[in-house]
Amino acid sequence: MAVTHRQRARFTEMVTFVRAHSPYYRELYRGLPERIDDPARLPVTSKKELMGRFDDWATDRDVTGDRVRAFVDNPDLIGESFLDKYTVATTSGITGTRGIFVTDEQSLAVTNALALRALSAWLGIGDVVRIIAGGGRMATVMATGGHFASAVGAALLRKRLGKRIQVLSVHTPLPEIVASLNRFRPVVLAPYASMAAILADEQQAGRLHIDPVLLTLAAEGLPLDEYDRVAQAFNTNVGNSYAATECPFLSYSCDHKWLHVNSDWLVLEPVDASYRPTPPGQASHTVLISNLANRVQPILRYDLGDSVLVRPDSCPCGNPLPAIRVQGRSADVLTFPAERGEPVAIAPLAFGSLADRTPGVELFQIIQIAPTTLRVRLRVVAGTDPDRVWQTLQREIVRLLAAHNLSHVAVERADEAPQQAPGGKVRTVIPQNQ
Repeated sequence: MAVTHRQRARFTEMVTFVRAHSPYYRELYRGLPERIDDPARLPVTSKKELMGRFDDWATDRDVTGDRVRAFVDNPDLIGESFLDKYTVATTSGITGTRGIFVTDEQSLAVTNALALRALSAWLGIGDVVRIIAGGGRMATVMATGGHFASAVGAALLRKRLGKRIQVLSVHTPLPEIVASLNRFRPVVLAPYASMAAILADEQQAGRLHIDPVLLTLAAEGLPLDEYDRVAQAFNTNVGNSYAATECPFLSYSCDHKWLHVNSDWLVLEPVDASYRPTPPGQASHTVLISNLANRVQPILRYDLGDSVLVRPDSCPCGNPLPAIRVQGRSADVLTFPAERGEPVAIAPLAFGSLADRTPGVELFQIIQIAPTTLRVRLRVVAGTDPDRVWQTLQREIVRLLAAHNLSHVAVERADEAPQQAPGGKVRTVIPQNQ
């Protein structure tokens, strides 16, 4: 298959490149054969290991941890290029380690090209005509405060689309989001998956009345029947993608609710707990990815921590790319009884972004132990004052709840640490009775 041939050629070329330019990989691959085209011959890497060897990992000697952290910590630089040629994004640390990732121009070009591949699967000619006729107006609902990846994405979209883009924050009270969308009338709506479910409720209730041509969902997964409900609520196409900051072009959905892996630019290996291959049709313990586009901080056989299932036969949609379903990424919306009126729902990433912007938080987990009670498990960065970190995070959570008229919801500090799932990731928000 041509795709497999391109994948192996790019993989072999990437391994040769990293050995020549990355001190970390040169040391890691010492003693291995000169030419390697089989990913299974390479050792596994992890976020914790790469972050610990940040300066040696990068292939550009000007990319150092101190420089990148100073860049990320300066809010005035959001949306700007690092060293005038790279994009920087951070991850939320759900594996226990916060990640800082630098992306080069080639990787951005590949990401844009594969985004067009996804759009061609989701839209017909008539849909494209409707989008153009609607002025190409796009609205997105994201965690604009604190999560550097989202903030960078918002800034880049504003630069590219100007007045045709409306960026809304998940921290904004839902009635305000609904009113803004009703005024803007987007033809493309790009919320987090959990927010899409909330907005579908508003559309079905008649409070939201927009007519988008496409909903493109990101960041989380939904139960399969929820995608149908969201599509029916808006009477439109729904596109979904499974991706990661480490590899933003990982996959895109088809009409049969399978996610097709862009395997010409990616190696995806479902494995068990001992990193042995998991057969198609069986859920993996975790998944290893090799990003074949980004050369400034190469990702090779990287433990992503998600459980995936590979379809054992051909997908009915006709797409020849491998088809997967992700077992470990269901969105968790927290719903609270209001003091007056209908229940209030808040997307999980609204809470996650609060932790991202709170200094000293290494890992956190929110459990809804009662309809109006949240318990927060917290692990702080070594050397920080746990009480001060907790007070800051609690204040931010209380402020978020108050903005949604939920001042009656209690926020408690748990004695126990955040608990990891079998794949190694932490489910950051756990609704009641789950």
